[in-house]
Order: sequence, then structure tokens, then C-alpha cells
Amino acid sequence: MRRKRRLNNEEETSIDLTPMLDVVFIMLIFFIVTTSFVKESGIQVNRPSAATAEKKERANIMIAISESGEIWIQKRRIDIRSVRANVERLHAESPEGSVVIQADKDSKNGLLVQVMDQVKLAGVQSISLAAKPGVN
Repeated sequence: MRRKRRLNNEEETSIDLTPMLDVVFIMLIFFIVTTSFVKESGIQVNRPSAATAEKKERANIMIAISESGEIWIQKRRIDIRSVRANVERLHAESPEGSVVIQADKDSKNGLLVQVMDQVKLAGVQSISLAAKPGVN
């Protein structure tokens, strides 16, 4: 009979860690979902300087235009004809975000206008041009 009492006492003193693990797992999922990841265009461009340049906080879609006229989105070189489809897909993933176009200061102005047109046709109205802060 004494043996039964010992077993019952040992069972009562054990700590159940399952609720704590559930809370930690839920917190991990919460932090993963709420984290905003920095998106990169894929190439480094030589941006022009502007005295009125300011930092954009919610830029989720980055488009880069190189000096030679290449267009990059998410580290992939794309054609001007596929800009709209790519922006539509990315905008559907995060509708509150905006588009930032990083055009090289020696790139063609006409290509920049075409990219901006494709972004607007994709349904994004918040478009910004990247520039370095400073005086020209």
C-alpha cells in the first residue's frame, strides 16, 4: 500500500510543459507572420542625388533599372512586358505596400516612364523614385 502512495506523490509533483510549449510556438508563428522582410531589386544602381530625398518606410516592391536598360525585380532580370504581371503578383501579396523604382542616373528616361506606366496599370498608385540624399 505504501508503494501506491509514493507513485501518486511523484505524479503530482511533475510539471506539465505542454501549455508552455504551445505558447512559445504561437509566439514564434506570430513573429514570423508579422515580420516585414526587406525586398531587394537584385542589382546595385547609381542613384541620382536629390536635396529633398526622404526615406520610404513601407516599400515592398523594389524595381531597379540599370544604366544599360535592364529591369530587375526580386533579383531577377525581367522584360518590360512582364513588369505588370510581376507587380500585380507582388502587390496581391502585400496590398498596403508601395513600389520604389531605383533608376540609374544614366538610364534612359523613356524606360523609366514605361516601367511607371506598367506599375500603374498593375493597380499600384503609390510609386516613388529612389534618390541619394544630398545636393546635385
